Amino acid sequence: MGAVIGGAREGSGVGVSPEEAAFSGLLAGSLSPEGSAGSPCFGYPALHRAAMMGHRPVLVLSQNTKRESGRKVQSGNINAAKTIADIIRTCLGPKSMMKMLLDPMGGIVMTNDGNAILREIQVQHPAAKSMIEISRTQDEEVGDGTTSVIILAGEMLSVAEHFLEQQMHPTVVISAYRKALDDMISTLKKISTPVDTNNRDMMLNIINSSITTKVISRWSSLACNIALDAVKTVQFEENGRKEIDIKKYARVEKIPGGIIEDSCVLRGVMINKDVTHPRMRRYIKNPRIVLLDSSLEYKKGESQTDIEITREEDFTRILQMEEEYIQQLCEDIIHLKPDVVITEKGISDLAQHYLMRANITAIRRVRKTDNNRIARACGARIVSRPEELREEDIGTGAGLLEIKKIGDEYFTFITECKDPKACTILLRGASKEILSEVERNLQDAMQVCRNVLLDPQLVPGGGASEMAVAHALTEKSKAMTACLHHSHSNIKSQSHLPPIPQLMATPHP
Repeated sequence: MGAVIGGAREGSGVGVSPEEAAFSGLLAGSLSPEGSAGSPCFGYPALHRAAMMGHRPVLVLSQNTKRESGRKVQSGNINAAKTIADIIRTCLGPKSMMKMLLDPMGGIVMTNDGNAILREIQVQHPAAKSMIEISRTQDEEVGDGTTSVIILAGEMLSVAEHFLEQQMHPTVVISAYRKALDDMISTLKKISTPVDTNNRDMMLNIINSSITTKVISRWSSLACNIALDAVKTVQFEENGRKEIDIKKYARVEKIPGGIIEDSCVLRGVMINKDVTHPRMRRYIKNPRIVLLDSSLEYKKGESQTDIEITREEDFTRILQMEEEYIQQLCEDIIHLKPDVVITEKGISDLAQHYLMRANITAIRRVRKTDNNRIARACGARIVSRPEELREEDIGTGAGLLEIKKIGDEYFTFITECKDPKACTILLRGASKEILSEVERNLQDAMQVCRNVLLDPQLVPGGGASEMAVAHALTEKSKAMTACLHHSHSNIKSQSHLPPIPQLMATPHP
């Protein structure tokens, strides 16, 4: 949309200021392109009269506002999108290399994951931001293929630029691409083969194909088994509906130190917490677990509260009331004879004393997400009021609660669960940077496993599917005309090879 600069109307002899020209454009619904003089503009006579009468028009937009339109802007948008695609083009294929980035906080990011790279890039162009948003959406919905989707989008825009130069309207090009999309999906369905999700070897081979170009490929066997075991653990079926929520119930815990081979999947939950009292038990078999999202402390007022004490006995009574309240809370818990109490809030020193005397282990200030995973792993229910606790709220599905010291920190392990439906992936490694990249690779592997379990269909990799789709579109385009023909026949890149197979066959510099 061209810059707005006012001109003079032919034959009028009256000059128009930039402000008047901008305002006239708002009235007309369009602004004069590229600041050309003598451009016809609806609403100009009213401004002319306002200028003659000495009235200044009201400015709706800032004087620094710039509006552009036309082919120039379309070309700029396409170039911005192609630039984003070129940044991560070398991250795809067997010859791909890792990139080292320095984030704004001074941290180091080493990865060849397209979404992780684009997430660290600061861009201003709106089209470039849209491309980054595509990568983010792909990562959330599918979990992998973030680099491929950006490269394909860049190639499609590059081909579309040729149509725009031929004065073809963008909506025509878009409708043709949508028609091509329907044909692509039908072709992929034809070449897909069903997968037996109960065949462990086949599932491991499928998962392995997603990590062969990543850092974790050196430990591919370990990574594939971890990913498959984790996804199978959190898989949940109810009323014929299958649910696999990896982000919520399969948590990755990274602990620097040791070697990658020490990594494993825990059939249960691990949290970075220690007991509240040193005399509480740290090793409990078949624990009875109570989960709370309320505090075991004396209730405080929502705002500042003042109490006027006129007698010494009143102060003693206040302390006695606090103690009685805490004692009653603990008795409500103790009468159910649990072994462990875990709460999202605090536990007062007095409550710790009562629980310790009852031989109950207490853990406080657990994150809500961790509390939800513990509930799912051991079958407990999270209770808001201790006085409402019942026998069925107690979790008895865990086989062992153990507190270990790893490095300088204490960790609570709730493992050997009967039917956990939640798990923790414990990652060990030499440095935080390596662990972060291994976590990203493992997330991709788990997402691939999840996708196969939800939709057990498999298509060939290594660029074979892209070549098959390109061939099918070329054959179909022979029966079409005009733009539909162009969209099908030119879906391939300018080198007559689809972009992804071309990258597979070309070594990166």
